[in-house]
Amino acid sequence: MQRWALLLSAHTYEIRYRKSELHGNADGLSRLPLPVDHVEPRPAEIFYFRQVEGAPITSSQVSRHTRNDPVLSKLMDVVTNGGSTRLPEFQPYNRNLYELSVRAGCLLWGQRVLVPPTLQNRVLQQLHHGHCGMVRMKELARSYFWWPGLNKQIEETARTCPSCQKFRNMPQPAPLHPWEWPEEPWKRVHIDFAGPFEDRMFLVAVDAHSKWPEVCIMRSTTTEKTVERLGEMFSRFGFPEQLVSDNGPQFTAPEFEKFLDVNGIQHIRSAPYHPSTNGLAERFIQSMKQALKASVEQGSLHQRLNNFLLSYRNVPHSTTKVAPSELFIKRKLRTFFDLLKPPQTKDIVLQKQRAQVERHSLRARERIFHPGDQVLARNYHGKQKWVPAKVIAQTGPVSYTVETPENVVWRRHTDQLLHGPRTPVDPPEGDTELYKHASPTPSAWGQTQSSPTPVAVPDTELSAPPIPVSIPVAGEPPVDNIVRRYPQREG
Repeated sequence: MQRWALLLSAHTYEIRYRKSELHGNADGLSRLPLPVDHVEPRPAEIFYFRQVEGAPITSSQVSRHTRNDPVLSKLMDVVTNGGSTRLPEFQPYNRNLYELSVRAGCLLWGQRVLVPPTLQNRVLQQLHHGHCGMVRMKELARSYFWWPGLNKQIEETARTCPSCQKFRNMPQPAPLHPWEWPEEPWKRVHIDFAGPFEDRMFLVAVDAHSKWPEVCIMRSTTTEKTVERLGEMFSRFGFPEQLVSDNGPQFTAPEFEKFLDVNGIQHIRSAPYHPSTNGLAERFIQSMKQALKASVEQGSLHQRLNNFLLSYRNVPHSTTKVAPSELFIKRKLRTFFDLLKPPQTKDIVLQKQRAQVERHSLRARERIFHPGDQVLARNYHGKQKWVPAKVIAQTGPVSYTVETPENVVWRRHTDQLLHGPRTPVDPPEGDTELYKHASPTPSAWGQTQSSPTPVAVPDTELSAPPIPVSIPVAGEPPVDNIVRRYPQREG
């Protein structure tokens, strides 16, 4: 108190009482300190050591590590001075033992240096420095170095490189899996939208049994208008058992799904960005556009479309060898032409399908995945072309559901999947015939396969049954004036 009295004696002041609520200035204990983020300093990097670690391997290093390796040092003595070559540690080198030589303290097989095990990983990293691919890595290694199991290690290095896996090319197409041919008309219908063409859109529906097409010209393609046109079509021919479509916004809307559920129609969607699954509708659209473009200025759009449909329905189809009208309405339409009566239709279809499968198998490679396998799935939403994923379930012979690291579930075709670093390429030993012949039928896939609760993703549909691949058909002339975004016609 005396100290404060001495300090205040130099001033003229007046002491007054003041309530606590009138004090606006706060003392030092009434405020908590603000949080401060402490930035950790980056570890210091020494440029010299960083460059030394990435320096190329020289012959002197190979010579020194060869002398320090217990197996290679003995092997070098045997090659130089002779001796027994039947030691167990020489077994990996027995095949090339008599072709080895020694030069400047290094073992050579021909002109290729035998790299010691302690330097093999560094050599592989330097070999893969340019990310030139598995084949070029092997060709480059054959000119400079060798050790037992080199090819397998090169393949493993290329497969496990994260940068290479993100930008891999599409895999070889999977073996062709034809749609099962329905024995009754209007049992399975393939639908799709075509256009715009002459400011119009076309709703196309093709019967899988008879190949009978139905086309509706539309100005608006909203879900409401699509349901109205399909309801009008179903009022003439009845409700089909299955309806195959792509993942267009009209076909994925809740109103469309409700319309199908009320009428007892099973909805099958193709894998996103894989139009060949719905190849029957896509191939018909290609033929229809070609005919409409060739008949420009020969009548109105409706007249030209009617003339094309009349001809198409009466010409024998390349797959069934029967006119769609004969299979669909059991009679010939009255035209200027007589249609020839073909033999049994089903035998011809199966024969065509087998021939097409054999032709397709020449350039196809079968890939089988199992639940829990680590794979690379094709990504259509980000910059990365391939992303790692895990197989959840097989929903069909060539369809799978996979889960990404972000817990997003995708539906992917076999052509859109690659084996991961630890995914077995072949089925388990002894089960080849089981995987070959145990594919369920489309009607049983929805009953036997179980799927987890899907995450809402725009291009994913888990409730749909598996999607077989449609069959391309030879015999159609090439189209030069149309953008080639359509697969061949389904068989």
